[in-house]
Amino acid sequence: MTSSVYQIFNTYYTCRLMTTFKGSFSQNLLTTPMDQFSRNYQLYYLDISFNSNIGGISWSICNESLLQSLSLSHNKLTGIIPRCLSNLSSLQVLDLQMNKFYGTLPCTFSKKSLLGTLNFNGNQFEGLLPKSASNCTDLEFLNLGNNQIEDTFPPWLQTLPYLEILVLQANKLHGPIPSLKTKHPFRSLVSFYISSNKFIGPIPKAYIQNFEAMKNVVQDEVGNSLQEYMETPIMNATYTDSVTVTMKAISMTLNKIPTNFVSIDLSGNKFEGEIPNVIGELHALRGLNLSHNRLSGPIPQSMGNLTNLESLDLSSNILIGRIPTELTDLNFLEVLNLSHNHLVGEIPQGKQFNTFFNDSYEGNLGLCGVQLSMKCNNGREQHSPSSPTLWREEKFGFGWKPVARGYGCGMVFGGGMGCCGLLIGKPQWLVRRVGGQLNKKVKKKTRMRTHENCSRMN
Repeated sequence: MTSSVYQIFNTYYTCRLMTTFKGSFSQNLLTTPMDQFSRNYQLYYLDISFNSNIGGISWSICNESLLQSLSLSHNKLTGIIPRCLSNLSSLQVLDLQMNKFYGTLPCTFSKKSLLGTLNFNGNQFEGLLPKSASNCTDLEFLNLGNNQIEDTFPPWLQTLPYLEILVLQANKLHGPIPSLKTKHPFRSLVSFYISSNKFIGPIPKAYIQNFEAMKNVVQDEVGNSLQEYMETPIMNATYTDSVTVTMKAISMTLNKIPTNFVSIDLSGNKFEGEIPNVIGELHALRGLNLSHNRLSGPIPQSMGNLTNLESLDLSSNILIGRIPTELTDLNFLEVLNLSHNHLVGEIPQGKQFNTFFNDSYEGNLGLCGVQLSMKCNNGREQHSPSSPTLWREEKFGFGWKPVARGYGCGMVFGGGMGCCGLLIGKPQWLVRRVGGQLNKKVKKKTRMRTHENCSRMN
């Protein structure tokens, strides 16, 4: 199909004499600049995704007062987004992901907005997150990932009652996660992706406690598996929600997110402190990634309650203690990564743990078990290295007590051998050296005694 979008629209309008139009031209390799959209009829929705369209978005698109869905994703579009797009009162879906748009995000979202899907993933947007987006109270899907947005975590996200998917990954967001200021925030959230930013401070325990939708296990109504969702493209432009996630050690794109796909990704930040125990209340979780942070303390035993978990990544932190045996109850766990921590003790065995190999545990000097080359010594109690000194002792395999014992034994053995040498007269150089010193001492004492006796006689 080589005709331009402009030609197609005009041919369709001339032949059918219609005053409204619903069009989908996705995956047709169209190469028409967007500024050629000048028509005399109204659009309800427009989908020209997965093509090679170039240019920018014409401001004339803002005249489409009946436009409900606009999907221009996966093209080569560039330029600044017309600010008027955020004022279209009928617009419910705005999908501009995977293009080359730049500048700041629209900041004039109307209080009458009906937006349910807003996807700007994979562009070059910068600046702050628009506070006016809090007016989009119907928003269910928000993806601003893989841009250059530099801001703190926006508190206004707490005010979106129907938000299900939140993607802010791979930006320049920084600072601590703010405290909650609203009642029942994020109660509908099922996917929370804020990885590869510069967030600091503890993991927001209060947020996790309010993730009500993640606590309830929901079965997929149509029975489709995750693989089926990944392979089947969504052609219906009325709700084009997709997201790229890292799960089961693989980065993948979900064209349509299943209702039972529940996951959290906080990796690649600077979160510190212990993992909250309340995370074990999120029974619907399928994927949990807390890797590449500064988390410390033990792995919570409550994670054994995440019976639907398929992927768990806690690698590259400072976690200590033993691996909880409760994790063996995770019957659906397919990927486990606990590498590069300070874990110790014997690795649990049984069920899914029998399927994990050495790379799941490497970089933990105190771990032992059949999965590793280091076998466990049941008679020796193992402890987590609580200080740099103890950590060095764990690293080299011995501490100050064995050294003291060796030093004492060496002194006793050396003294005994010296006495034996003097008694048998060998080696002669030692006898002469020691004997000479003894003779000098004896002669000195004899002279002193003789001098004392002479003094008394006088």
